[in-house]
Amino acid sequence: MADVAARKRTRGGGGAARRAERTSVQVETAKYIERRIPNFEILDDAALAMIEDHAEQVLEEIGVSFVNNPAALDRWRAAGASVDGDRVRLPRGLARELIKTAPAQFTQHARNPERSVEIGGKNLVLAPVYGPPFVRDLDGGRRYATIEDFRKFVKLGQMSKWLHHSGGTVCEPTDVPVNKRHLDMLLAHMTLSDKPFMGSVTEPSRAQDSVDMCKILFGEEFATNNTVMTSLININSPLTFDDVMMGALEVYSANMQACIVSPFIVGGAMAPVSVAGTLVQVLAEVLAGVAYTQLVRPGAPVIMGAFVTSIDMNSGAPTFGTPEASQITYGAGQLARRLNLPFRSAGSFCGSKLPDAQAAYETANSLNMGLLSGVNFMLHACGWLEGGLVSSFEKFVMDADQLGTLHKMAEGVTVDEDTLAMDAIREVGPGGHYLGCAHTQANFKTAFWRSDLLDYKPYETWSEEGARDTVALASARVQKLIDTYQQPPLDPAIHAALNAYVAEKKASMPDAFA
Repeated sequence: MADVAARKRTRGGGGAARRAERTSVQVETAKYIERRIPNFEILDDAALAMIEDHAEQVLEEIGVSFVNNPAALDRWRAAGASVDGDRVRLPRGLARELIKTAPAQFTQHARNPERSVEIGGKNLVLAPVYGPPFVRDLDGGRRYATIEDFRKFVKLGQMSKWLHHSGGTVCEPTDVPVNKRHLDMLLAHMTLSDKPFMGSVTEPSRAQDSVDMCKILFGEEFATNNTVMTSLININSPLTFDDVMMGALEVYSANMQACIVSPFIVGGAMAPVSVAGTLVQVLAEVLAGVAYTQLVRPGAPVIMGAFVTSIDMNSGAPTFGTPEASQITYGAGQLARRLNLPFRSAGSFCGSKLPDAQAAYETANSLNMGLLSGVNFMLHACGWLEGGLVSSFEKFVMDADQLGTLHKMAEGVTVDEDTLAMDAIREVGPGGHYLGCAHTQANFKTAFWRSDLLDYKPYETWSEEGARDTVALASARVQKLIDTYQQPPLDPAIHAALNAYVAEKKASMPDAFA
């Protein structure tokens, strides 16, 4: 009897432990994706060679403009380019020779080493939405973003399993002066998350603040010798490199911090309407921009970017999730691999005003295209709404949940003795079912990806629980994640030093809202 009682207590304790495990707060981040599937290649070698030849022709005959940047013009002259005013023309082959020193893959270190990421190769790193001045949620609707909204997004990113990166300007906190908000945003990323993050690019001095704060967070020696930031440098397409973005690029490249050199393509407005013509311009701009990072400092990490959308010829509004954008992104991925550079593109792009069916269709198209095109760094992977004007809390968690499907798809299909399941087929035989067979019992926990958000309950249960649609479910999940958020530990001395740096920098200048 004693043995029976002991066994009952053991079983009861195990069940209690499992229930406790299911209900306890667990903050888990999946490792960055390592693709085991082939990239989709839409262009053959002859087409790629023609695009490359025409991009060199653009650089040699038409050139690119480096505006209000005498130092950049001097660098190009010294490298052998022809400079006329702010127009720089590159001899055929010069840019390709310069970019040979750019690394094909690099590590971006997080303050939690377990969350560092490898950018390049067959890897895919997912980062959230970047840049919107507005936010939207189910309760408050559409409104200007605040710093509290920003901090809330950083917390959601920290709690999101499938998101590898904290991102940068997840929304633009308009209640903080323009010249000071980068300090608050960096402080939030550094203290509320332990995932990798992005630096400020809105002014060269703000890029330097980003570097200085990283030296506090990581230690000066480590931050000087390692890449701890990735930052977005947009090209003013067509063929223009402005002094603000280039000033930030110069700071980051000189400090061995990574830059995403990214043409900003709206087909029909900032690039030709044709896919091939757009790829020619994208490649020309990337060649010039990446080459410039290596003029600043050979070996500086850099990512080839391509933000791609088309335009509605009736309204002039950008469109997302379209076939043409996918074709350009697939082609750009092939060009990036031929240059031996990491590739940034795609995201949860949509033009919808709400997290509705339009948003879901367009986002699904954009995310899957990103996976198949060989993207290594996917900015805007969750939260994007209204053509990038809005960061949506509900869409953030909807998209973040769906990023799990990218992880699953990237695994490919394993074919071995276990997955071939001959024992199961023998055990069940004709007319049976597999629910209780040994193979199912051994594998059911990991056999299928499972959403943490979507509803698969019977109609009656769904109705009794309030007949909630996906937006309502997402709103509840946002609240749950915020309620269970756990701030990652940080050395109090480092936290205090960061606060002191921010306070001192803010006190050194008057507020400016323009």
